[in-house]
Amino acid sequence: MTAGNFFSQSQPIAFAGTDSRDPLAFRFYDKDRMVMGKRMEDHLRFSVAYWHSFTWPGGDPFGGETFNRPWMHGSDALGLARQKADVAFDMFRILDVPFFAFHDVDVAPEGETLQQSIDNLKAITDIFEEKMASDRVRLLWGTANLFSHRRYMAGAATNPDPDVFAYACGQVKAALDATHRLNGENYVCWGGREGYETLLNTDMKQELDQLGRFLSMLVDYKHKIGFAGPILIEPKPKEPTKHQYDFDVATVFGFLQKYDLLADVKMNIEQNHAILAGHSFDHEVKLAYAHDLFGSLDINRGDDLLGWDTDQFAMDVKEITLVFHEMLQHGGFTTGGLNFDAKIRRQSIDPEDLLIAHVASMDVCARGLLAAEQMLADGALSQPLADRYAGWQDGEAKAMLAGDRTLETIADRALGLDPQPRSGRQEYLEGVVNRYV
Repeated sequence: MTAGNFFSQSQPIAFAGTDSRDPLAFRFYDKDRMVMGKRMEDHLRFSVAYWHSFTWPGGDPFGGETFNRPWMHGSDALGLARQKADVAFDMFRILDVPFFAFHDVDVAPEGETLQQSIDNLKAITDIFEEKMASDRVRLLWGTANLFSHRRYMAGAATNPDPDVFAYACGQVKAALDATHRLNGENYVCWGGREGYETLLNTDMKQELDQLGRFLSMLVDYKHKIGFAGPILIEPKPKEPTKHQYDFDVATVFGFLQKYDLLADVKMNIEQNHAILAGHSFDHEVKLAYAHDLFGSLDINRGDDLLGWDTDQFAMDVKEITLVFHEMLQHGGFTTGGLNFDAKIRRQSIDPEDLLIAHVASMDVCARGLLAAEQMLADGALSQPLADRYAGWQDGEAKAMLAGDRTLETIADRALGLDPQPRSGRQEYLEGVVNRYV
């Protein structure tokens, strides 16, 4: 089986309208439709994740491979990587997406030495560069896998062995070099094992200082080579470690502040990770904007009945609507996008299942974008919110917040006040959202 016949679909998937029942046609995603002065494609900036779509074999903790892709088995590792690239770029073309994203070891085989791994990555980067020259797809971001190999079982940047720290530096440098060469718009750091399983063998301050130094060197190197995009950290609270140092947006903000990295590092937020941290997706997005750290999104969902990172395709229109309602108020993406860090289920073994999953989720995102646009036009949530905080527009309230009043003067003024509580109208607002989704 070759790239040309892996998918039975050959033509790019097109917009067919809401009456269509074709699973390989868009019902809501009309890439050229204008939404608040910008093309829908330019708002959504869809990206296919190389690892889940082309590298994950369909296994889980209780069972092995189910997909049996032709590029997953054989003795010619680079040849298989080339075949995988052919299929990947064919899928990018069929889905007509503007971006893709990758880990280094997902696109190129690991060698017996770091130098061999770097050489393999350069060889595949050559292939990507050639394919991208004749294709419209671009690189949303690259990253290094610093968690799968057994050398990283105790972390990469936070490892107690300085040689592992050094090896990780070499791997990240090569991944950023490849990302820069392919004109990637961002570089992502996901600290898969940057955390601990027990405090009995963990020097937390030592490990945090190591992680701060590691990211500081990465930022320095980014500027040295002229990489213009931001470094993105992807928060995640647990799995595989019991407690990870990039637990959520709030935790990462404190870390970046301590190590003076706020100017160069932003957030890549994932829905499933937000839920595992005990938050909602829109909570993490709102907090990232509040700290001026919003960068990009991994778009997926978890399973409410399971306590781990299931990475399912996003299918909740209401959840996506609330995220876009926040984003549109801030102008949407700059260098970021919607990356499908999502896996088809291990029983979805047909090649077309890969296409169908992306099409269905792209339509959900488009529906959420359109609903958010209408909510903003109607002031459905923004006006009640402004009304609730309207008192802070008063001159005296502004003076308190600006620091023009002391605690004593405010306390004296309070002696003549008798504030009464007002309804938060939560149920009303929940009903308002339901009108749009």
